[in-house]
Amino acid sequence: MYQFPEELKKAYESSPLSFVYYQNVDHAAVPVLVSDGFCKAVGVDRSHVLEWIKVAMFERMHPDDVGIMVRISNDFLLRHGPYDMIFRCRIDNVDQKPEAAPDEYEYVLTHGLGKWQTMPDGTQLAVVTYSNLTQTHELTREKIRAYNIAQSDRFYTDSLTALPNINYMHEFANEKIDTIRSAGKTPYLIYTDVNAMQSYNNQYGFGEGDQLLRLIAETFKKSFPRALISRGADDHFILITDMDSRQELEDKLHEINMTIRKNAYGNTTGIRSGISDLNDNTVLSEGLDHAKHALKGIETNLNQDVAFFSQDADNAYWQNLYIVENFDRALQNGWIKVYYQSLHHLENRKISAFEGLARWVDPSRGTISPGVFIPVLSKYHLLYKLDLYMFEQICREIPVRRDNNLPLLPVSVNFSRQDFDHADIVGEMNRMYDEYKLSEYVDKSYFIVEITEQDLAVKEERFQEQLKRLHDDGYRIWLDDFGSGYSALNMFNRFKFDLVKFDMDLLRHLDDNGGVNRIILKELVKMMRELNIHSLIEGVETSEHQDFVKEIGFELAQGFFFNRPESLEEIIFRIKGGDSVKNCETPFERKWMDRKQD
Repeated sequence: MYQFPEELKKAYESSPLSFVYYQNVDHAAVPVLVSDGFCKAVGVDRSHVLEWIKVAMFERMHPDDVGIMVRISNDFLLRHGPYDMIFRCRIDNVDQKPEAAPDEYEYVLTHGLGKWQTMPDGTQLAVVTYSNLTQTHELTREKIRAYNIAQSDRFYTDSLTALPNINYMHEFANEKIDTIRSAGKTPYLIYTDVNAMQSYNNQYGFGEGDQLLRLIAETFKKSFPRALISRGADDHFILITDMDSRQELEDKLHEINMTIRKNAYGNTTGIRSGISDLNDNTVLSEGLDHAKHALKGIETNLNQDVAFFSQDADNAYWQNLYIVENFDRALQNGWIKVYYQSLHHLENRKISAFEGLARWVDPSRGTISPGVFIPVLSKYHLLYKLDLYMFEQICREIPVRRDNNLPLLPVSVNFSRQDFDHADIVGEMNRMYDEYKLSEYVDKSYFIVEITEQDLAVKEERFQEQLKRLHDDGYRIWLDDFGSGYSALNMFNRFKFDLVKFDMDLLRHLDDNGGVNRIILKELVKMMRELNIHSLIEGVETSEHQDFVKEIGFELAQGFFFNRPESLEEIIFRIKGGDSVKNCETPFERKWMDRKQD
C-alpha cells in the first residue's frame, strides 16, 4: 500500500476540502488517505473513516443509485471512463435508524469527481472530491438573497457619500413633501452643484474631488438634520426641507457655503443653489425643473450663490431657449427684418443717414424685442450671423430703394467685436458688395460700421487690424454707445473714427444731479470737434432735447422726436399711399460727412 510522506500526509489530511485518495489493489478501490473535510461531511471519526469507506459508504447511498455508482467506479478504476457522478446520499448516521425504509431518510445531492494523480515515487492514485450540492444550492440561494439586499441598498444609496441617491428621491420624496405640508409648512426643494468642480478635480485630483463631495454631504446632514438629502448625478445634491422663511434658508445656505470653503482641502468657491417653493400645486418633477432653472440663472455670477425660482425668470429661460433653437429658421424665413431709423443733420434739419436695426417678427410669438434676442445671441456667440445677415439685407434693399425712387442715404450697421472672431467680416462685406453689384449704385462709404465702446475697450491686436482694414477699404467706422460705461479716452489714440455716437442715457438724465450731463456733453462735443470727429446723439425725444444738442454743437441727432424705425415695405407703402418723401440731404449736401481723418 502506498505510504504518503509525513508532511504531505499531514497537509492533505488537514484540508477542509472533502476528498479521498484511493489505490487500485487487485482491481479494488482501497482508501489510503481521507481529508478532514470528508470526515466532517460524513460525520465519521478519522480513526474509523478508512474502514467505514470500505464496508459502509455504499450503504449511505440511495438504493437506486448504487448500481450505476458501482459501474462508474469500476470503469474509472480500470481507466475505461471518467468518474463524474451525482448521487443521493443520506445525511444521518446509519446506526441511528436501522429500521427505516429508504424513502424515510433525508438525502442530499452529492457530486463525486475523480482524477488520477501520479505520486512522487510513480504510484498512481485516484483522488475523488465530494461536494454537497444541496448545501451549495442553499448557500448560493443565501448569497443571492444577500446580493439582492445589497443591490437594493445600492439602488437607493450613493456609494461615495452614503446619502440616498436620485432613485430614493424619486421613490420617497413625495412622502417627505406631504409630511411638511401636513404640518402647515412650505417644502423647499434645493438643487445644488459645486462651482467649477472640473477645475477642482484637474487641480487637486479626483481623490480630493471625492473628498470635497463627502464634505458637502456631511455639512448638509449637520445643517439640515430633518431634511431629505440625496446626491444626484456628478456634483449635484438635492434637498427637500422646511424653513420658516426664504431669508432664513438663504442665510443657512450661505453659512454652509462658508463652512465648505473653509474646510475643503483645495481652493473652491463652494456650492451654488437653485430653490423652488413646493406649494400645493407643484409636483416633484416640476419643482426639480424650477430649481434647476433657478440655478442655471446664476450662470457664472461669482457674486451670487443662491437663487429662488420665479415665473418671470422661467418665462425668460424658455424664451431664450426658443430664440437659440429658432434663430437659423428666423434668418432663413426672413422673420428678422431691417428697420430704418433716420439720423438728422441738426444744421439743415434734413435726413443724412439711416441706422439699420434688427426686428424679429415671429409668426407665433409676434415681435421679439432686440433687447431680448440680441443679448441671447451674444451669449451664445451667434451675433456674427445676425450682423452679416443684416448687412446682406441692406445690400439687397439698395436696388429696391432705387427702383422706388427713394434716396440712397448711407446706412449704419451694428457689428460686435466677437463677430470678427468667428468670421472674416471684411471679406464677407466685400463679397456681398460685389455679389449684389452695388458699385452701380453706391461706393463703400455708403456703409457705416458701428462698434460699441465696450467692444473697443478690449485691446486685441487682430481686432484693431481688421478695423483698420475696414477703414482702408472705404467703409466708415462709428463709435457707438459712447458714455454708456467707463469711457476710456485713450481709444481715440488707438482707433480712427469718422463719428462718435453718444449714448441716449446721457440725454435722458440730462438734468439729474444738478444738470452735470449738460456740462459733460458740452465739453465732449467740443473735444470731438478738436479731434475732427463728427458727433451724433441718441435719444432725442423732445423739442427741448433738440434745441439743447444743437446749441452745444452736435451735428447729428437720432430719436423718436424725429421718427420711429420702420421697414422698407412700410416706407414704400406709405409713399405709394400719397405720403411725401421726407427731406433728405443730397450727395452734395452730405459732403460734410466725408471723413476727415487720413
